[in-house]
Amino acid sequence: MARPKTSRPTERELTILRILWGQGPTTVREVNKAMNKDRDTGYTTTLKLMQIMTEKGILIRDESQRQHVYKPAITEEKTQKQLVGDLLERAFSGSAEKLVMRALSAKKVSAKELERIRKMLDELKGA
Repeated sequence: MARPKTSRPTERELTILRILWGQGPTTVREVNKAMNKDRDTGYTTTLKLMQIMTEKGILIRDESQRQHVYKPAITEEKTQKQLVGDLLERAFSGSAEKLVMRALSAKKVSAKELERIRKMLDELKGA
């Protein structure tokens, strides 16, 4: 039975996506090697996760070579927008103000980050 197509990745799937966004298209072995830097993960576990991600439409598999090469089907930015949109609706009842206020109070923000936030707000205000 085929899995339903969804593009919202789980935590483990996000780990794999971060590796692929950072390294570019690569094999299961290389992804597994990178995953093992933080947490011991078996090769077959990584392979199965990446096969599921392919079925879900999160990854694209290139089968033209002996070793299959995987790459993300969606960009990091698009994934982040989807996850933030989901969080915004589920946790903040659609209130961007509450989301931003919680995000800014949860962690110390650098002066550089604040400046970029101010610039973005100014651009949004002018639009």
